[in-house]
Amino acid sequence: MSDGGARERVRRYLRRFGDRRTVAHDLKAGVVLGTESVPDGLAAGLLAGVNPVHGLYAYLAGTLGGALATGSLFMTVQTTGAMGVLVSDVPQTQDPGTSEQALATLALLTGLVMLGLGLARLGSLVRFIPTAVLVGFVNAVALNIVLGQLGSVTGYASEASNRVLRAVDTLVHVADLSLPALSVAGITVALTLLLERTRLGALAMLVGVGVASALAAAVPALHVERISDSTVVPDALPALGLPSLELVPVLIVPALSLALVGLVQGAAISGSTPNPDGVYPDASSDFRGQGIANLLAAAARGMPVGGSMSATSLVRDAGARSALANLVAAVVMGATILLAADLIAGTAMPALGALLVIVGIRSLKPADVALVWRTGAVQATVLAMTFVLTLLIPLQYAVLSGVALAVLLHVTQQSNRITLVRWVFDEDQLLPREVAPPAVLEPGATVVLVPYGSLFFAAAPRLEEQLPTVPASAPGAFVVLRLRGSDDLGATAIGLLTGYAARCRAAGATLVLAGVGERVVSQLAATGGLQEIGVDNVFAASSRLGQSLTAALEAIALRRSRS
Repeated sequence: MSDGGARERVRRYLRRFGDRRTVAHDLKAGVVLGTESVPDGLAAGLLAGVNPVHGLYAYLAGTLGGALATGSLFMTVQTTGAMGVLVSDVPQTQDPGTSEQALATLALLTGLVMLGLGLARLGSLVRFIPTAVLVGFVNAVALNIVLGQLGSVTGYASEASNRVLRAVDTLVHVADLSLPALSVAGITVALTLLLERTRLGALAMLVGVGVASALAAAVPALHVERISDSTVVPDALPALGLPSLELVPVLIVPALSLALVGLVQGAAISGSTPNPDGVYPDASSDFRGQGIANLLAAAARGMPVGGSMSATSLVRDAGARSALANLVAAVVMGATILLAADLIAGTAMPALGALLVIVGIRSLKPADVALVWRTGAVQATVLAMTFVLTLLIPLQYAVLSGVALAVLLHVTQQSNRITLVRWVFDEDQLLPREVAPPAVLEPGATVVLVPYGSLFFAAAPRLEEQLPTVPASAPGAFVVLRLRGSDDLGATAIGLLTGYAARCRAAGATLVLAGVGERVVSQLAATGGLQEIGVDNVFAASSRLGQSLTAALEAIALRRSRS
């Protein structure tokens, strides 16, 4: 590459950070996001069941990586609620002996998966996850966030096996709840909800947590667990995190699940938040950026990260004009770690738990649930199954189960979408009428049939059910199957067509294929289907609509005139 080309690429890259006209807006937005991200990052660590400092490290590294590498100039890459809940279900991250290495390994593997998919330009993959799966998953995760914080906000540590049972156990032991913990959590919620209505806006969460923590430290009756009670908060930037090769085999499935969750949430940002030039970013470029952000999170001993819709909305609402806003937010978080370690250490755990309860409740989408539920029985069943699985089994398996459910739903829908109609050409009309196919093929009849839908393998039985039954004798009958738009036939569909052609031939009838694309002709030739059906009975598609079908009907008329 020439020096001029390299300089142009550098200039183009630097334009992602705005210019003189946007600096002031980005500085303000970055300070708002960076300040709000401090309690949010600590809460993410608490949600994941790890040292809260690792949540803050993830926010710092993820926001920095997203600012430098995503295709979306506004995407904020942080640990999302769904990813935090998923990490909490990974046993290796909950063991004090392996927690740090497990987090670094998990973030590394997640980043490699995201980066690989981005380099392969597979951003379109997320389109294949149905809304019913996403709605069930998102709402179950929101409920999991709330249920997972009951121990922090009530001070009662249930030993039940999952969050639902722990919630039931907590309700049963109301007498054992901690009044100081409930009080600090209540103060946090009340202050946050009240101050959000003022000019503080998004900073209300920071103030709520800070005031509640200060009261807990100053008033003996409100003494509760603080971050410093369980860990030492360093007043330095994170040291290099080292992954463990021994943990790779057991963390591959959680990493795949985390990558999927992060990419789906990131794709929602790519498709809804345009860049300053009004162009929507490519999802694959955002995949690559999130992958790089995860590699930085792994090096910083942080948790896995992904595109955060709430943080992206916050920095946009605060006035961001370019990627500089996220860069400033990362600097603010780094400065906070360096200068305010004592304040971070004094944060009350019930206050962070209360913050997560607010986030979880706000993440519930009852309107989306109602919409999917009214769509139909299949969609409602998928939603319900995804919701229940996400609540009851470890989240990494629930995510993959949701994907499998999505594939099953896709196959089911495609196999039921195939519809066969008959075209009838009236003498006084140029355009055909669509009517139901005849149940039985009659002697001497010419039946033009048009399939609507995919002819992939699972749909073949449905197509066969709708074809006219071939009787023992139907001399002179022709079945013309118009295949225009069917660009690929699998072995199952080819077997169906050759079998039907053989039954027609045995009865003295003929199967004719019209509007056949080049690829389908090649498939028929390669599998022997062309010989079975007959080369003279296959009419290739042309650029002019109806030409192939007209040629087939004229050939049939000519054969009849000769017989």
